[in-house]
Amino acid sequence: MAVTPTQFAKTTAQSANWNDAKRRVLAAYREWIRAAPEIQTMYSVPFPVSVIRTRMRAEFERHRFVNKLPVIDVLLMQNNAEYQHYRRADIWCTEQEMMNFWKQSTHVMSYFPEENFRGHERLPKNFMQGFLEGRN
Repeated sequence: MAVTPTQFAKTTAQSANWNDAKRRVLAAYREWIRAAPEIQTMYSVPFPVSVIRTRMRAEFERHRFVNKLPVIDVLLMQNNAEYQHYRRADIWCTEQEMMNFWKQSTHVMSYFPEENFRGHERLPKNFMQGFLEGRN
């Protein structure tokens, strides 16, 4: 399926009040959750859709207690950009980048460090530890 880069583009807007911001955040969250199966297929993510959705939720929860409207607007702009990079997927990322398939699988897998096959500890802490493990 061919995707035009502007297919999921959204205009930049400021929230008029807290209700408007809440509505926009919930709409963004729903778009990401709905896009999870497509992201799993497009990027060959080796995790079930439930794990992807849980990670998306965690990213939104990370910003749950932001209490400044301009900051929320910036986060929403970043979200729109990331979603379009994934084409409909946040995790407070850019929607356009995700859904237009402008990211590589390694970029998507970086959202799952604990589930990633390399993990945080892919390099030894010091030379001797690596030597004893037989790693270069």
